[in-house]
Amino acid sequence: MPKGPLRSWAVGSMLAMKTLTDITENTDLVQELINAVRGRAVRPPTPLLELIPYSDADALVDLFMSSDDFSRIKSTWMREKNLILQGAPGVGKTYVSKRLAYALMGFRDDSRIGMVQFHQSYSYEDFVQGYRPGGEGFVLKNGLFLEFCDRARTDPEHAHVFIIDEINRGNLSKILGELMMLIEADKRSAEWAVPLAYANSMDEPFFVPPNLYLLGLMNTADRSLSMVDYALRRRFAFADLSPEFGSEKFSEHLREQGVSHTMIEQIAGRMTELNERITEDTVNLGKGFCIGHSFFSDAHSEAETDDEWYERVIETEILPLLEEYFYGQPGASDWRSMLLG
Repeated sequence: MPKGPLRSWAVGSMLAMKTLTDITENTDLVQELINAVRGRAVRPPTPLLELIPYSDADALVDLFMSSDDFSRIKSTWMREKNLILQGAPGVGKTYVSKRLAYALMGFRDDSRIGMVQFHQSYSYEDFVQGYRPGGEGFVLKNGLFLEFCDRARTDPEHAHVFIIDEINRGNLSKILGELMMLIEADKRSAEWAVPLAYANSMDEPFFVPPNLYLLGLMNTADRSLSMVDYALRRRFAFADLSPEFGSEKFSEHLREQGVSHTMIEQIAGRMTELNERITEDTVNLGKGFCIGHSFFSDAHSEAETDDEWYERVIETEILPLLEEYFYGQPGASDWRSMLLG
């Protein structure tokens, strides 16, 4: 029997089922108890009565993108099941991903969202399955994604979302292994199940449940990374997020934060000019290196004036990024005079 909070939940569930009728009418709960005993426990889903409904309109309250763009991205994701949000630094990829997930699920339910950040040391054993030290030797343990698949499989009537931040930072072929095929939208069934690399026998096939939706986030300005390989590009749809300095919703957000009309126009004008110059520099940079609006989303404190806040963001966040973009190139200091006047 599992220990800790999970044990309490399991014992309480069994005590509540006092008769044979109770047991036969609660097959899903019985299966979860079996999984718990086998060490494959999943977190019990949040009761629907406690969930907060969440629509596209709710998501757009917090976002600067248009309703058409949001609907297009969500529809593509629902159809393809695998989506990568890509964009330059500061366009709000992580922020958008949570709102997009809530809208797809129809509820604001964090128990049905999993998240991980890839990095260059991340492996198949971390993500899917592998041996880990335990007891007197090594034991086979499921990785984060496999555990999430188990959770989604026990709740087939509802969508579950797994978000991979910095998806292009990992060695994707190494991390995904068999999942490179199994995540395809038309292979989410037992018909396509295959044994995993660490399976003890051919009698342990695995498939990704059809109610699981993958969402990858990719920074287009990270030149230290290789591009996502073509094998993965065939399995994911891609959606671009762009800077929204010209959005009326962005201006309205700054006004609500107490930023003056003059400063709002200055930010929009200077940052738009900066991004146009970056986009036109196709030799060194290009559209994927633009500066996003999120750098200015958090307005200044009461102790700062508009000018002090603006200069702080430019000096501590924007200029260091530009210096990295133009490292070793002449004329990089020209950006300072353009942005600070």
